[in-house]
Amino acid sequence: MSPDHTDHTSKIVGTAWGLLILNTLGSAGAKTIVPLPRSLIQMVTMGALAAAFALALAVNLRLRVRASAFVFLLTLLLVPSVISSANLESGFGALFRCARLALFVGTLWLLSRWWDGGLTFVRHHIRIYFAVLGSVAAGLVISPGAAMPELYGGRLVGALWPLTPPQIGQYAAVIIGLTVLLVLGRRTDRGSAAVVIVPALVLLALTHTRTATLGLFIGLALAIGSLVLTSAAARRFFAWAVLCAAVAAVGFGSALQAWFLRGQSQENFTSLTGRAKVWDALLAAPRSTSEYLFGAGLGDKSFGGLPIDNSWLAVYHEQGLTGVSLVAAIIIVLGGVALLRPPSLQRACAIFLISYCAIASYTEAGLGDASPYLLHLAVAASLLAAPAATTPLSKPEAPRRPVPRWAQRSEVT
Repeated sequence: MSPDHTDHTSKIVGTAWGLLILNTLGSAGAKTIVPLPRSLIQMVTMGALAAAFALALAVNLRLRVRASAFVFLLTLLLVPSVISSANLESGFGALFRCARLALFVGTLWLLSRWWDGGLTFVRHHIRIYFAVLGSVAAGLVISPGAAMPELYGGRLVGALWPLTPPQIGQYAAVIIGLTVLLVLGRRTDRGSAAVVIVPALVLLALTHTRTATLGLFIGLALAIGSLVLTSAAARRFFAWAVLCAAVAAVGFGSALQAWFLRGQSQENFTSLTGRAKVWDALLAAPRSTSEYLFGAGLGDKSFGGLPIDNSWLAVYHEQGLTGVSLVAAIIIVLGGVALLRPPSLQRACAIFLISYCAIASYTEAGLGDASPYLLHLAVAASLLAAPAATTPLSKPEAPRRPVPRWAQRSEVT
């Protein structure tokens, strides 16, 4: 395969990945500067998913895929989703969401051909989410009032595309963590990394998103800890991070506490901004045996008109205990494979993404449906995939020269 053809294919794969990310940006959020009808946004996001599948199929017409326990378990997750959604308890929208999840999983299968344990998808992930954050920053510059509305308590939202503070915080935290690890692994220079990390940190601070911040620090601590024994740069960074954290805790403790509490009362904070009340009501609701096993069908991750904001309870509500078991298997399998791999930059990036998703699953929904969290885990799966075996080209045998008869007679004698 020629280098030009390889570059062309890589660009198509990167474009397909970007379209998958566009599909998972969602259609609900703050009011934008230019009002965008929700139907238009849904048309764009679903069109992006269809285009991603078409591009992935175009570059993989022979349907060559890599064996992947992650995508296999996602495929199995379609079973309880279809069984519960077929009852139409959640309306025809549940079947539409099943079709979307099936197309999403099918695209991942097609792209798995390029999961070779390299950093290609990490770079795609960083570039595309950095572009998304660029639109958030542009909205902040154009209209600060629309980007930090009172409706969200002055937290940063998407003013050009409807993005909520938790979404922006998630995207910022993920690309910060991955970029830091690339610097430690010497796969990028510090100047290029600073261009990504500094603006993303500012946007993360403006969102006041506690889950993303905790996920970033804990995920980085685990990822860098996996490199400490083999990387001097990781040891230096870890030591400096601990020192800076200690100084910040002493010198800016009150400011950090105020940022973390976001002006909430103790009662509101302990109930996780009202989430605990929704969780208690969901668990107390009566369920049939079918709902207990397979859920009520794919929905908008809400209960009683309020967001569930917990991946495990959202999966339990929509896909039942079967779905919960499959999602738990996904996390356990990816985490187990990561722990069994020898120390490397790829392993560290995978550990960061897996731990971040596991932490965020407590206050964010998305592990049971097409979402950015599944894309984060897909990148982790690509990092943990075994490199494709390459068969060395055998040299053609040189034609054997005929041996003269006199030489043959001499050899016999």
